[in-house]
Amino acid sequence: MAHPSEARGKRFQLILIKPSHYDDDGYVIRWWRAMIPSNSLAALYGIAADCAERKVLGPDVSIDITVLDETNTRIDFPALMRVFSRHGDFGMVALVGVQSNQYPRALDIARPFREAGIPVAIGGFHVSGCLAMLDGKAVELDACREMGISMFAGEAEGRLETVLRDAATGKLEPIYNFMSDLPGLGGTPVPFLPKENVAHTLGLSTSFDAGRGCPYQCSFCTIINVQGRRSRFRSADDIEKLVRMNWAQGVHKFFITDDNFARNKDWEATFDRLIELREKDGIPLGLMIQVDVLCHKIPNFIEKAKRAGVTRVFIGLENINPDNLTAAKKNQNKITEYRKMLLAWKAQGIMTLAGYILGFPADTPETIRRDIAIIQHELPVDIIEFFILTPLPGSEDHQKLWKNGAEMEADLNVYDVEHVCAAHPRMSREAWEDIYREAWRLYYTPEHMKTLLRRAAATGVPLPSLVKLLVSFATMVPLENVHPLQSGLLRLKRPSERRPGMKRVHPLIFWPQFLWETVRKHVALAGTIIRLTAAAYRIFRDPASRVYMDQALTPVGADEEEALELFTKTAGGTAAVAHVKKVNALTHATSASSELRG
Repeated sequence: MAHPSEARGKRFQLILIKPSHYDDDGYVIRWWRAMIPSNSLAALYGIAADCAERKVLGPDVSIDITVLDETNTRIDFPALMRVFSRHGDFGMVALVGVQSNQYPRALDIARPFREAGIPVAIGGFHVSGCLAMLDGKAVELDACREMGISMFAGEAEGRLETVLRDAATGKLEPIYNFMSDLPGLGGTPVPFLPKENVAHTLGLSTSFDAGRGCPYQCSFCTIINVQGRRSRFRSADDIEKLVRMNWAQGVHKFFITDDNFARNKDWEATFDRLIELREKDGIPLGLMIQVDVLCHKIPNFIEKAKRAGVTRVFIGLENINPDNLTAAKKNQNKITEYRKMLLAWKAQGIMTLAGYILGFPADTPETIRRDIAIIQHELPVDIIEFFILTPLPGSEDHQKLWKNGAEMEADLNVYDVEHVCAAHPRMSREAWEDIYREAWRLYYTPEHMKTLLRRAAATGVPLPSLVKLLVSFATMVPLENVHPLQSGLLRLKRPSERRPGMKRVHPLIFWPQFLWETVRKHVALAGTIIRLTAAAYRIFRDPASRVYMDQALTPVGADEEEALELFTKTAGGTAAVAHVKKVNALTHATSASSELRG
């Protein structure tokens, strides 16, 4: 979209592109409507729009901003080249929020622009993570130098105008590295996307980050090395501003992208402001947030989340084996708190989604199958999102393997937490990939999905909303061979968008095949929708559903640690229970001693 500006004077063309990545057949992953909105794109647009409004390139220079999210919009290279040509190639392309798996596609997008002499800059987790954790040249960063692509590491608040001025004067630097000086967020331009861009997401949803950074030390995580371990936050005034901006264009659904909103020291002020916007101003907010497994211990947190409009919550369970959690430095996850936390969200009728990582050191196909069965029967979680443990560039795991010269997958395109990229001590590559695909089938069986619907009916979770998610998470891996978080509605492909180096299929062969695949997939998809909708209807109509009870929904008992397989099937689980009992005994003994002294 072009930012409103005067017609007179020069017009700097700023093209913001969020790259997608290639599927296993080499085609760009793109949808008519994508599932996840890009917060990086929203953040950069908000900053760029502020730069345009302040005329940072001079009083006679306007900035026209074009926003392209490749997961839901085709990049028309000839059309963009014509735009640049009309304005004397005065402008630049910014590749935004580029993750490691998107880096190869980002280079392919940059290539025709660089060949035409148009300035290109790239930023995001891959560049920032590699510059923060490695030697500045590793993991294909030299490809940017060879192509003349400027690299931007860090965050753009207060820095984008410098890049724009350098691009406008033909003096773009090879590297802008602000990793040692991450900005505060209070009072900075808020994330925002025009409705015409938001309309390309399912449910007309957008996103914002209320804060950045995380104090924890999970070894597989890149966030702590890119956004830092010191948390920084937007003010409640900032949050209200962005909500009102979006509501003015009819957008009221948000994914709050903070890695752990429960650690936001201003969570209550933010929730209170959102509650006021909902209850006094009548803005029908619908929110999804990400939290840790100890959030239920914060007084009023879950209750206020409900009032603020939270309908879905993502929790990084990661694993139910404490030995695996310790190996990943995820010691803040206490399996003894899992059921209490999940039941607390259930009590508010909020849908729970949990991330679960496959491939920790103690994992085998057998233990993974066992643990999925335990989760199904004993944990009241709605949606499980499976991921393959991946040494992402920018993480401590990757840094250790890189320093030790360990063999890792060379193709960055597969660093998407769906493919095996390094060796495992107890599983072959094939066994690991097979159990990843099997895990989806094991969890999303027809019978278990009916159980999830019964639990939803009993706890006030909206059945239509759960059906929508179940359809996506049960079908995307077998039908589209992509993770549900990369999915959307109606897959779009073009023969011209196949990855360089892979043979292009003749259009007369490609289009009939694509049409047949699309029909076949949507027939299967329709069958799943019909079966789940019918099951949900029957459950909704059944009065017994309101009082449905099973092991997962049973309130936490004082002696449940002695019976649940969650605690008895692993040495780490047994040790965790013993530790809790020891702490409780010492606490009670101390309390009794204090009463006697009193």
